[in-house]
Amino acid sequence: MFDTVGKDLKNWFADAQKVVVAGIGNPIRSDDYVGLKIVKALQGKVPETVCLLECETVPESYILDVEQFQPTHVLLIDAAFLELKPGEAQLVDAERMVDYSAVSTHALPLRIFCEHVQKVTGAKIGLLLIEPADMEFGEGLSVEVEAASERLTKVLLERLVQKPLFFSKRSWR
Repeated sequence: MFDTVGKDLKNWFADAQKVVVAGIGNPIRSDDYVGLKIVKALQGKVPETVCLLECETVPESYILDVEQFQPTHVLLIDAAFLELKPGEAQLVDAERMVDYSAVSTHALPLRIFCEHVQKVTGAKIGLLLIEPADMEFGEGLSVEVEAASERLTKVLLERLVQKPLFFSKRSWR
């Protein structure tokens, strides 16, 4: 599964120049914290061409930050019910978002957030969605989702830290 997600992320980031990675979720709803945990683990390890946002349940509060950064790519990381095994992940283009039911802890549906960001920035929008095991109130991730967050953090670091990834062919001249 992680080989597929890794390949999907590599292809998705192929023409990236500036990237926003936004962790979404509720820190007191167990596995809903996974997006935030991954973004926290990336802090201090990515180049300046990557903007990390810990959005919690209100990504719409960060629209201005995203607009000002002017990204070519925006990756949202969130828990979602995908009918997969707990901890399994999938990269989904924002256009296909209607096919998925993200966890409903968000004040504004992610689809609306994605549509606005895409319209204003022209950025490619993707969602890295992770199947939760436990969404009850409580702190800490389930064993499966904790392991997934560690593996996905490594995969993202491989993709985000590769400097050539963030230069267009034009900028090499």
